[in-house]
Amino acid sequence: MRLTQGCFSFLPDLTDEQIEKQVNYAISKGWAMNVEWTDDPHPRNNYWELWGLPLFDIKDPASVMFELQEARKACAAGYIRMNAFDASYGTESCVMSFIVNRPANEPGFYLERAEGKGRQINYTIKSYSVQANPEGGRY
Repeated sequence: MRLTQGCFSFLPDLTDEQIEKQVNYAISKGWAMNVEWTDDPHPRNNYWELWGLPLFDIKDPASVMFELQEARKACAAGYIRMNAFDASYGTESCVMSFIVNRPANEPGFYLERAEGKGRQINYTIKSYSVQANPEGGRY
């Protein structure tokens, strides 16, 4: 199952050249960039681990690409995404986010059903990988 979160998630994986073009676009808009990683890509897990510090006031995409390469070395078997943050007044939010690295095998998620009082039924999304492996050993 292919995880589909963020921009470009329904397209084939971006090449480094395409990623660099997106970084260049973000820099041209004056957005700050950061790199994040996780081994628990649950759809409600919005807070991934920050790789290094956010990259504010950068003028060259090479520094962002360097951080991405370093993250890939350390977290090669996990998920890595890049975010662009617009700090301008009125926006102050993440304006672009896309996955740049994913594990070779993505086991996916399952829907767990729990019956409550009367006819109430609750559903929870759970990750096969999280259920089978402890944190740090999932991919």
